[in-house]
Amino acid sequence: MADKKYKIAIIGSGPGGYVAALRAGQLGIDTVLIEKEALGGTCLNWGCIPTKAFVRSAEVFADIQNAKDFGINVEKAEVDFPAVVKRKDKIVSRLVRGIEHLLVKNHVERIDGKASFINQNRLKIEKESETVEIEAENIIIATGSQAASLPIPGADLDGILDSRTALALEQLPESLVIVGGGIIGMEFAFIFRNFGVEVTVIEYLDQLVTGVDADIAAELNRSARRRRISVKTSSEVKEIKKNDSGYQVIYQQKEKEKSVRAEKVLMAVGRKPYIDGLKPENAGIEISERRKAVQVNKKMQTSTEGIYAVGDVTDKILLAHVASHQGIIAVENIMGLDKEMNYQAVPGAIFTSPEIGTVGLTESEAEAEGIDYKIGTFPFAASGKVMAMGEREGMVKIISEKKSDRIIGAALIGIESSDLIAELTLAVNLGLTAENLRETIHAHPTTAEVIYEAALDLEDGAIHA
Repeated sequence: MADKKYKIAIIGSGPGGYVAALRAGQLGIDTVLIEKEALGGTCLNWGCIPTKAFVRSAEVFADIQNAKDFGINVEKAEVDFPAVVKRKDKIVSRLVRGIEHLLVKNHVERIDGKASFINQNRLKIEKESETVEIEAENIIIATGSQAASLPIPGADLDGILDSRTALALEQLPESLVIVGGGIIGMEFAFIFRNFGVEVTVIEYLDQLVTGVDADIAAELNRSARRRRISVKTSSEVKEIKKNDSGYQVIYQQKEKEKSVRAEKVLMAVGRKPYIDGLKPENAGIEISERRKAVQVNKKMQTSTEGIYAVGDVTDKILLAHVASHQGIIAVENIMGLDKEMNYQAVPGAIFTSPEIGTVGLTESEAEAEGIDYKIGTFPFAASGKVMAMGEREGMVKIISEKKSDRIIGAALIGIESSDLIAELTLAVNLGLTAENLRETIHAHPTTAEVIYEAALDLEDGAIHA
């Protein structure tokens, strides 16, 4: 293997790396996929998929607590947390086997080991029992990201959780403090609260899930409080102390110093690109100074010819589906197809309770860009399907450019929002107008009707509000 040469070598098997490998395999390219830990990367093993398995288990338990509202009597329902974890592990294992099958089917070779650059076209791979070297005409870096940290005294105490170790808990804590009210923090907040855990979220900024439309974030805050999640925004954690009963988190809210006690503390302050041990300098690859991200253009090319990078390591948009699309773009450019990434219509899905879906510009972004825009909204509570499902929370907000009537942004918070955002993503991506949405018949009764009603609201007003 020391002398083996490939057309493409891919470092990292997360949603960026393995999708790139499969696309290369489809195109008949001699490809090797290198992974140092677990096939599927963080997303499949310790992120997107396992958290969604937890989300579903927590939702089922929460639904059972409210079963009486649907005319169903259930007594003494309990969470069997080891069984919840076992179900999560089973789902992950099944999906990993699926990727293994696809790699074999598409004739992609695999090497288990940690890769580092020797030079522009040569990699050293440290395997469990030996070290080998390979050569590749093109190399794709897809090493992902790792949990970020803050210089908070006590943040490195034994037992402090991060997004990965939170998924490895053997039993539910009675209480939990989450430091960080971003996407990861809020998803875990609703998961653990729906399991019956007492949850406190401490967020430094004045808005939860920064980057989401302010109206949607405000609705999420209300939803959290309805579920008795204690939310502390505009609050800075100063210190974490450990005691016999758990942890004491000391924080400053405005000018007052306060504290909260909990059995467990979860640090959820974001993620950062991962290039540890990669030695990109040996290949002349440009790395950003502050975030240590691999610099790429819209073709996913790095500063070194023949070397590409995709996914979280590029620090563009840290989402699995973005990584996958970047991986395809990189491979197709290697094959001379001249493709570029377009980040104008990237959907976001946040699996809180209720869910959030986003795409395109927020209202504040449209205002900052000087766009003359209109807004159409509609409450989920006015939907017959939503009401029949026992839900009332949420809203949809669509932003259109006045002059052209084009949809330039949208956001939803409510049941099934992670699926509903697909229609609005298509609208933004294709430059569809609000009139296009209004002229599209939406099935009744479905949750998708909220989008139709919001499109109506952009013109003469929604029918059912």
